[in-house]
Amino acid sequence: MVSRDLLGRMATTLGAIVLANLVLALAFVTLLEPWLAPVFDGVGLSRGVAFALATALCLGCMLAVQLRYARLELLAEADAAVLAPEERPELTDQVTRLAAQLDVAVPTVAVADTQVANSFAVGGVRSGTIVVSEGLLGTLEPAELDAVLAHELAHLKNHDAAVMTLASFLPALIADEHVVFGDHMPRWARPYVYGGLLFVAALLGSSFIDAPVFTPSGLLQLAVALAVTVVVGGIVLGVVATAVVFLSRSLSRQREFVADRAGALATGDPATLAGVLERLDGHPSAPVEDARIEAEATSGEHYRGLEGMCLLPHGFDRSGEGATDGSGPLEVDTYAHPSTTERIARLRKLAAELESEPRVG
Repeated sequence: MVSRDLLGRMATTLGAIVLANLVLALAFVTLLEPWLAPVFDGVGLSRGVAFALATALCLGCMLAVQLRYARLELLAEADAAVLAPEERPELTDQVTRLAAQLDVAVPTVAVADTQVANSFAVGGVRSGTIVVSEGLLGTLEPAELDAVLAHELAHLKNHDAAVMTLASFLPALIADEHVVFGDHMPRWARPYVYGGLLFVAALLGSSFIDAPVFTPSGLLQLAVALAVTVVVGGIVLGVVATAVVFLSRSLSRQREFVADRAGALATGDPATLAGVLERLDGHPSAPVEDARIEAEATSGEHYRGLEGMCLLPHGFDRSGEGATDGSGPLEVDTYAHPSTTERIARLRKLAAELESEPRVG
């Protein structure tokens, strides 16, 4: 059972995310109301009910898109490929067995192409994805891998992985760590998409601009309106993103303790997970010629939400090239892992408690 403390932190973090998106949804539906009014009247709904339904639909779509995009961005940052059913059957069988033990839906499994030993879980609406690195698979024995996989499955069962996946979007957007949808959009399509967005902005603006949009006066008013929207919207999003950062850091710390305990109880061997954490925390760095690390170092692109999702806070980069100290003007550190030493101490205490319990039979 998920602790009340973890549930409370998840609820407050999710509440901040929903509030930010609700403000945007309300603004969007309000601007669309002149075009939606005939539709509302045609279906026989009162304006209030129709407005609420349209806002709820818009809010749901925004959250779904953000969750999907954050998932894609996290997998891309780790250079992780989802396994086909016939690939690595021993690994997928291991995950399936442990998922049954924890009574959680079987997730998809992805392998990150890096020798840095680490793992993380990406949440979804119904299930999720567990990512393990080639370095982790090559380092751990089967029982040790069981301990790590059970830890990640606990994140999925508790649904904190889904909250943290969603929470990674707004701070990354404010920090300008990626162009929204740009990484997953063909270059040839970008001018058409951005042109379409400008056209939609012109349509929305025509509801409050007192001149035809496609005239010098109308275009000037639209430009001013867009500038004000960007400035005010940026300030509002910055304030909300700061709240999400603060709440996510608190959630990140607590969720690791809960997943450590739940995973260890599922396997019945807390000492093994403690040993894994101790060994991996001092694991050698990946080779400097790792193509993924070199690409990040040259491009400067780095989705910093990844580190907070991982078993250990170094993410998939031990070279120091991809990490930042959060000192830049727009850098935000969304996550705060508890110290590995404290996690190990708690696991060893749990192991001692289990050993001291009287054995049945």
